[in-house]
Amino acid sequence: MARLNDDAQWIILMGFLISFSFFFLALIINQSTVVGQTTAESVIEFPKNDIRDLVGVITTNTSRSNTTVVNSDITVISLHRKNAVVRYSLIQPNPPVDLHSYASIHYNNGVTTYYENWTSL
Repeated sequence: MARLNDDAQWIILMGFLISFSFFFLALIINQSTVVGQTTAESVIEFPKNDIRDLVGVITTNTSRSNTTVVNSDITVISLHRKNAVVRYSLIQPNPPVDLHSYASIHYNNGVTTYYENWTSL
């Protein structure tokens, strides 16, 4: 009997191992880019400037006497321009009893939910 030559079997086996390792490395690299992309998107989508503008408008308009008109205007404008639901409440101080004014803000644009409560003198 003649001896069989099995060198070709080793070549095919090594080809399968190398192709499987390339596939595994490509899968790992693909997953790392997806994780990095979603992290970057969440940082970009955070409406920091919108919230700062909202707090600035609310704090400058707290001295107005007609806060219900300002409240509805801010709610409508933020819903139409930024697609965000904004609710806030202001409690003006009672001078003889309490000298602090209290405010709370609720901001929700479907991705980010933000709550803030503060007290001012």
